[in-house]
Amino acid sequence: MPSVTLLVGTTKGAFLLEGDADRREWAVRGPHCDGWSINHVIGDADNGTLWAAGGGDWTGAGVWRSIDDGGSWTLSKLSHGHLDAWLMEQPEMAAEFGMSPAPPAPFTGEVVAVWSLARAGGTIYAGCKPALLFASTDGGESWSKVSGLTDHPSAESWQPGGAGLTLHSIVPSAEDPRRIWVGISAAGVFATEDGGATWERRNRRANYDPLGDKTGSAAIGHDPHEVGHCVHNIVRARVGNGGDTLYQQNHHGVFRSGDGGRSWQEIDGGLPSTFGFPIAVHPRDSETVWVLPLNGDMAGRFPPDASAAVWRSRDGGESWTALREGLPARNCFFTVLRQAMATDSGIPAGIYFGTNSGSIFASADEGDSWIEIARHLPTVLSVEVLERG
Repeated sequence: MPSVTLLVGTTKGAFLLEGDADRREWAVRGPHCDGWSINHVIGDADNGTLWAAGGGDWTGAGVWRSIDDGGSWTLSKLSHGHLDAWLMEQPEMAAEFGMSPAPPAPFTGEVVAVWSLARAGGTIYAGCKPALLFASTDGGESWSKVSGLTDHPSAESWQPGGAGLTLHSIVPSAEDPRRIWVGISAAGVFATEDGGATWERRNRRANYDPLGDKTGSAAIGHDPHEVGHCVHNIVRARVGNGGDTLYQQNHHGVFRSGDGGRSWQEIDGGLPSTFGFPIAVHPRDSETVWVLPLNGDMAGRFPPDASAAVWRSRDGGESWTALREGLPARNCFFTVLRQAMATDSGIPAGIYFGTNSGSIFASADEGDSWIEIARHLPTVLSVEVLERG
């Protein structure tokens, strides 16, 4: 079993949780990144480099980088925030606080925060709010806009979701770094086959039933033959079907695609709710997938009946089983956000999720049982796994 480190983004910085060989005892390091709100953290297991993305109106947007496994961090700023404006306008007060304005940031006025990160070959991609995509070919020191997506013909029709117009999912192909899928709320799924030069919108519903349309697509002006555009999270199966099996948790259900997103089939029959944020797929079995349903958009966004459960399918979404052992059985009102669930490659696979109440739960047996490995963290925004050895 490789050693596992959880990379956790929170509203008060990045944290690292380092597990023992049994994945039962964990040490917490952090917070990192000067208390920034960190939406997503990824890493390179080969050289220990970590990247943490985040920001907001006050700090501006940027990507932090550590080349010593989290010992120290440097910031590549994409945009200035209110703090930078204040420092420039009040130099005496800034000096009193021992602060100085940051150097000019190249995308000030265009980007509020960085929401997601991914590596594809030698390129790092950053998805932002509003829905822009940036690329770095120098390890995150400098960034350029991926204009092929920005200039997509449908861009003028993109509408913001509840958190704004955000590019929150970046899913590259491990076999071909030119193939990438992104998820935008609320514009849907887009894919490129040529490294970002051109993009295709991929939201077609394969099994549309007008009598059972839970999305209300026609009522909100969407083509009813398309998946609801407010995709919450996308994952890609690592094996099977040439890597073209994708799953998404949508605002209106759970969907599967066997053709790289060109068509989507609804697979949420048997779940207690069609609403949720995260979704995860098994590292070796494209038919095994986990979701964490919440009770609904307008009903509080907590587990149905205030009883926590992760739901697992072993047959690609044909059927689902509730996994509750070790999870809060009553009076549970937490939310698990879109990027806050991840898996490791252990045998059996481990699965992890974080809550907005500051807890991290882990399962070393594919969800059959759970333990709480951290509590009282800030609101958890993302969880990723870094494996070594």
